[in-house]
Amino acid sequence: MKKKVTNELLDQLLEDYQSPEDLIGPGGLLAELKKRLITRVMDAELTTHLGYDKNEKRPAGGTNARNGHSSKRLRSDDGELEVNVPRDREGNFEPILIPKHQRHFDGFEEAILSLYSRGLTTRDIQGHLEQMYNVEVSPSLISNVTDAVSEDVKEWQSRPLDPVYPIVFFDAIVAKVRDNGKVSNRAIYLALGVNMQGQKEVLGMWSSPNEGAKFWLNVLTELQNRGLQDIFFSCVDGLSGFPEAIENVYPQTRVQLCIVHMLRNSFKFVGWKERKEVAAELKHIYTTNAIESLNSSFRKISRNRSLFPSTEAVYKLFYLAIKNISKKWTMPIRNLMCPEKSGHVILFN
Repeated sequence: MKKKVTNELLDQLLEDYQSPEDLIGPGGLLAELKKRLITRVMDAELTTHLGYDKNEKRPAGGTNARNGHSSKRLRSDDGELEVNVPRDREGNFEPILIPKHQRHFDGFEEAILSLYSRGLTTRDIQGHLEQMYNVEVSPSLISNVTDAVSEDVKEWQSRPLDPVYPIVFFDAIVAKVRDNGKVSNRAIYLALGVNMQGQKEVLGMWSSPNEGAKFWLNVLTELQNRGLQDIFFSCVDGLSGFPEAIENVYPQTRVQLCIVHMLRNSFKFVGWKERKEVAAELKHIYTTNAIESLNSSFRKISRNRSLFPSTEAVYKLFYLAIKNISKKWTMPIRNLMCPEKSGHVILFN
């Protein structure tokens, strides 16, 4: 039940108020109230766990009892908080509000993930958190928080798919990764689908040392095993053997060369001086390819990372980025068929 905070109580709390620091500073009133409330709540949780109040007699047959408090430092929106965690004699009390081993309160982990998903490096995140929360955070803590996303990535990667996607874009982006002590480029394969409601959805991510039609065949087979039975149109680049790989798994799918890649390839036959003029003439068929836009976002968030420590680190960053990017995918995608001109499907966002 909510209790009303009276003006008289507020007047008492603010009786010695002289500056904003007294209220919202690291040792101010709000931080002190939060510390005491957290301790009070955990004391109440221990009372529920033991089955009797602090001033009551222990029930007959009961063996457990209170065993003082231990100090614990928490990172929070108000900086560091030192709270007193109640203990029981048998050591089986598990606080609900602040579970064992948890060292944060409020949106601390969410802040780390939010900053990480926007491409900030560990050093950048440390600086921002010190400014936002007035606490110093170790690189290992940031790593532990982001590592927890790896399980989400695995679940997301293996989730069931819709039986039909009218359009699926396929492409790969290159990331520089350290593998067994050696630095090498790895191809990160991406499949971006448009579902029956016209909404975009990243179907998965995969990686190999370089992009090849044989690996794409493995990707297509996995998509089929996850429930994707049919694709109406697939948009791909000019990789040799890729259309045949698609036909092997989805024989009824119509393959369209990515319009962006078609334009890029056409410029190979145009001199530098004429490219601007030719580009202007081709603009009536140019559209923003959905997966090129996605790749552009990935490049933007990873530009501060010249090297990833592992492929899993790439997956973590891209997965979190996808969660942010997909929030903007609110408008359905449209398509226009122009078989009489080029035999291709020109796709529009």
